[in-house]
Amino acid sequence: MEVKTLFVPVVKEEMVGRINRLSQTSKALWGTMNVEQMMAHLQRPISLAFGKHKLKGNFILKLIGPLFKSALYNDKPYKHGLPTDKTYIVSDAKNFEQEKNKLVEMIHDFKEENISDAKHDIFGTLTKEQWSKATWKHIDHHLQQFGV
Repeated sequence: MEVKTLFVPVVKEEMVGRINRLSQTSKALWGTMNVEQMMAHLQRPISLAFGKHKLKGNFILKLIGPLFKSALYNDKPYKHGLPTDKTYIVSDAKNFEQEKNKLVEMIHDFKEENISDAKHDIFGTLTKEQWSKATWKHIDHHLQQFGV
């Protein structure tokens, strides 16, 4: 798989185009989230990249996390059903249009100057390019989950 960077405008627009193909009736091919929850879920790691969200992460995760850091942004697809930080889990009902609009706005705001210099709470230091690739890969994973 080719991992792209969200800093490239055409890549950003491609991602927004895929999001715009989602509808309230879009069904997941795997997993338990509905489409609204998925879009809300995607906003949390973007907020982390912007320095506006914190992960809890336990001592063990913080110790071993840096060993697995490259899995965030390398060219190997994420496996289905990987563990998710509790702060990323969205279980309450959400509004489709609101979540879609927020997600699209966050993707448009995904620029180098908006990425935090703070260390990732589990994986340690990430370059802005690594943040961008990890974010693209995560969004791509979930859009594939919903068939777009």
